[in-house]
Amino acid sequence: MEVRMNNKHNHDDHDDYDGSDDHYQAVDIENVLRKEARSNASSFSDIREPLLMSRMNNTSQIAIVGANVCPIESLDYEIVENDLFKQDWRSRKRVERVQYTVLKWALVCLIGLSTGLVAFFNNLAVENIAGFKFILTSNLMLQNRYIMAFVTFAGSNVALATCAAVLCAYIAPAAAGSGIPEVKAYLNGVDAHSILAPSTLFVKIFGSIFGVAAGFVVGKEGPMVHTGACIANLLGQGGSRKYHLTWKWLRYFKNDRDRRDLITCGAAAGVAAAFRAPVGGVLFALEEAASWWRSALLWRTFFTTAIVAVVLRSLMVFCQSGKCGLFGQGGLIMFDINSTVASYTTPDLVAVILLGVTGGIFGSLYNYLVDKVLRIYSIINERGPAYKVLLVISISLLTSCCAYGLPWFTGCVPCPAGLEDQCPTVGRSGNYKNFQCQPGHYNDLASLFLNTNDDAIRNLFSSRDAHEFHLSSLVILFSATFCLGIITYGIAIPSGLFIPVILAGASYGRVVGSLLGSISDLDIGLYALLGAASFLGGTMRMTVSLCVILLELTNNLLMLPLVMLVLLISKSVADSFNKGVYDQIVKMKGLPYLEAHAEPYMRQLVARDVVSGPLITFSGVEKVGTILHYLETTGHHGFPVIDEPPFTAAPELCGLVLRSHLLVLLKGKRFTKQKVLSGADLLRRFHAHDFAKAGSGKGLKLRDLDITQEEMDMYVDLHPITNTSPYTVVETMSLAKAAVLFREVGLRHLCVVPKTPGRPPIVGILTRHDFMAEHILGLYPDMKSQKQERADSCREHLLYWQQYTSTCLLKFQLSFPVLLDCNLSFW
Repeated sequence: MEVRMNNKHNHDDHDDYDGSDDHYQAVDIENVLRKEARSNASSFSDIREPLLMSRMNNTSQIAIVGANVCPIESLDYEIVENDLFKQDWRSRKRVERVQYTVLKWALVCLIGLSTGLVAFFNNLAVENIAGFKFILTSNLMLQNRYIMAFVTFAGSNVALATCAAVLCAYIAPAAAGSGIPEVKAYLNGVDAHSILAPSTLFVKIFGSIFGVAAGFVVGKEGPMVHTGACIANLLGQGGSRKYHLTWKWLRYFKNDRDRRDLITCGAAAGVAAAFRAPVGGVLFALEEAASWWRSALLWRTFFTTAIVAVVLRSLMVFCQSGKCGLFGQGGLIMFDINSTVASYTTPDLVAVILLGVTGGIFGSLYNYLVDKVLRIYSIINERGPAYKVLLVISISLLTSCCAYGLPWFTGCVPCPAGLEDQCPTVGRSGNYKNFQCQPGHYNDLASLFLNTNDDAIRNLFSSRDAHEFHLSSLVILFSATFCLGIITYGIAIPSGLFIPVILAGASYGRVVGSLLGSISDLDIGLYALLGAASFLGGTMRMTVSLCVILLELTNNLLMLPLVMLVLLISKSVADSFNKGVYDQIVKMKGLPYLEAHAEPYMRQLVARDVVSGPLITFSGVEKVGTILHYLETTGHHGFPVIDEPPFTAAPELCGLVLRSHLLVLLKGKRFTKQKVLSGADLLRRFHAHDFAKAGSGKGLKLRDLDITQEEMDMYVDLHPITNTSPYTVVETMSLAKAAVLFREVGLRHLCVVPKTPGRPPIVGILTRHDFMAEHILGLYPDMKSQKQERADSCREHLLYWQQYTSTCLLKFQLSFPVLLDCNLSFW
């Protein structure tokens, strides 16, 4: 027997994909991803099919990348321990192992250095472009040419926004948005088309510059995480034959495990560069981004963020000489409020609790509205790139009208005494914008709107004057940034959520501080900080990393207890309504993300209940034509290899062979005419680095093979490339237990073996898609997810209280019939 199609095998992720697929999402994303299981098995004369089942897993095979529907692919984080790998590891000398370690540290150093330089360039470009725009607008307003000032302001914003939109819509759609959900999914084991490609890196950098300089209510901090990950992926490609960068040492990094470590370092470096928060960057990677962690990775991420901090500090010293353009500091944010004494009493703690509850409610509402707006935008974006650009232009005009028009509805404020040299500010950034006011006065709302987002946050955190901003101006700012942040995220520009959320949170935090100023000992700037922390906790659902980032931003360690308290409260309140914003976006994009905990309904199932069919296995020595046939007709990435007589006494599982390795083996054409073992010859002909994973989109494809008809009838020995120690679970293992094992180890394939002897040596293969709710609930519709159980429980409690209230009212009516006639309208 050459090949057996057994009863169960999952339909693993797709093999090849390219960017030519221009099919867009036109309906609800979750409905697109939920497909009915259907039979796809074919019968062949030379194949025995003892228990062919029609169950197949077609769910979660695609994802939304830049509004395009693209196939996705799982990553191979498992070490493939085949004979070639073992031979390569035994032949490595001590000097080669030292070279590998040194090179890995050198690469993370380069990641930190490159990310720091890109962040500096990004900030410098934004500050100078936006500064020139604001100065030009201000000069026209000083000449009382208000209409021309608006035309200049709005025209500049539209031009910059159009540049960002064209880059995203036509060159790299995957660069739209913050990129944190995509990086988070990649580190979980999901690879989607072009999410870390060089074109995405290019568009992410320049698109973020144009988008932030255009005045959108977005930040450059989220895109910096994606940028750092793209830089790490580019450096970790393991060389390029096309550009003659095939240094021998670089072959060590041609695997997903090392790339995962480098991309984790890149994500941490992005946060460190965006906020100048090196420790916060490490904790962000640990708490939010990475799904797999170890102590060695902690050291490397810390080293990477330290390099970023040194680079940024050096460049800031250079900018202090005035060589960096309009705003001298390069826009590297640091909200220094360390001069304020953080003394607080019991009423202040009550106010902090109130801020935490408010932030949790606003954060959950923000996430809910972002989810709805993104679904609406998917309908618009599926019409094509031109509609994406038009949507960006529309949002840009709306943002310009709000930023220029809303300050006209507020009055002018006299400049504080003793600040005549700083108020009003003309030709530079600052707290006091003249706008339309007479000399010696400033417009407080214009000081927030007609500034870069970083400077607006600096103004809100300012502690110089408690009455610097009117309550009405703060309410208007909160309403505008809350709404504009929701409708801006999701358009075709690189956009981060940190800055809009900080702006809105600091606004209502300062409002609370103004209202409680007479009974509170806390400074109003500290209330703004706590408001920003509460809104961040309500939207992002992070605690430790956000706490450290905010403390590093403000350089005020005394605020640690209050920031911790407000983050814990806001996260707890928001978790009772929905998930964090990044988790929602991951789910909405259709990325099959594996959570750290299993769903409760998984404990009711065992591994054999969800594996799908048909199962395709290869013999240890297999016919070339058979291998080629199944490579052409299936999208499976892993095939069990079964040793059978005469090579063994009884059928036994030899291991698992990967599609990519089969392609390399067939390309080498080391075939035999007889069905004999030829592993020794293959070990001499091939090396481990021949089977290493190529860079993005550069691997060997099926169309690259040139197999003649004569070679189709020949045999090839699969033993040298078969992973002889794949992870296996018994078929009766709880599905919840298998899901936790799958995620913690970082697997792509999990073999399910029978519990009793006398059966085929393998029952099926579990992959990432078999743990998805769409697949499991499709097989067992009577089961309910945790979300459905909570909804049913809420409905039951609501029904109970309705019945209880009706009963009480009926008893009251029977007891007091006279009152019933008098108060019928009231009841």
